[in-house]
Amino acid sequence: MPEVAIVTDSTSCIPEPILDELNIHWLPYYIHRGEEELRDLVTIRPEEFYTWLQTAETLPQTACPGPGEYLSMYEKLATEDGIEEIVSIHMTSKGSGAYQAAHTAQDMIKEILPDLVVKVVDTLNVSMCHGWMVIEAARAALDGKSLTEIVDRITEMIPVTRMLQTADTLKYLYMGGRIGRAKHLVGSLLNLKPLIGMEDGIVVAVGTARSRRQAYQMMVEKVESVVGQKGKIKVAYVHAAAAEEAEKIKELVEARLTVVESLIADLSPALGVHTGPGTAGLCYYPLRD
Repeated sequence: MPEVAIVTDSTSCIPEPILDELNIHWLPYYIHRGEEELRDLVTIRPEEFYTWLQTAETLPQTACPGPGEYLSMYEKLATEDGIEEIVSIHMTSKGSGAYQAAHTAQDMIKEILPDLVVKVVDTLNVSMCHGWMVIEAARAALDGKSLTEIVDRITEMIPVTRMLQTADTLKYLYMGGRIGRAKHLVGSLLNLKPLIGMEDGIVVAVGTARSRRQAYQMMVEKVESVVGQKGKIKVAYVHAAAAEEAEKIKELVEARLTVVESLIADLSPALGVHTGPGTAGLCYYPLRD
């Protein structure tokens, strides 16, 4: 058992075997589909959800875990597992209330367990960009690194960990109010494929392509422009019911870059509701020599 516990939530999109292997503690988001309340990755799975979403006339509402749920998690780790320090890692505070909910729980736990140290981190990222930070934090914890060393590692990753993704439409982002500064693309795309990323925690447009293949090539070029030819990266190929598309991106990336570690991950339904089925992309960060 590591001395520092790592806490996150379902929007990190980390595959379950890795969550188990690295002893990562997580809470599910909520999806409200009419009168039905679903728990992300617990009572609803990606394949089932994306099949249904293609027929939906209105988008479900999503909600992060509340302060009480984070409080219960922190308290359980301290009282049952003997944990004295926790790093709680969350998606961009500009797109979700999870960071603030965890902060509130951090304040509440001080009244109950004043010796428990909780550090809440805003990744300013989503999906497996957020997930990579959780993974590296968990590995550092298992290696016996201190809370300060773990937080420093995440802080180093925040400005250089980047997402690029595309879909056939921005309809879902627009309907869900998560369009950020890419709003100007809505309604003008016709047959173009939008390429989006994140900047300072907000969704931004980074280009358009005339086909998915061209969009994927643009992704590789953008990564290469940052890390250089054969630059070293860790990368996650992320998709919403589009595993074949993720494989196409993987093939292009690994032909031109030095991939030190890679994985393929489903977008969790709580995130995929905003991007829609068919979304595919990558989340990566460069490695220093």
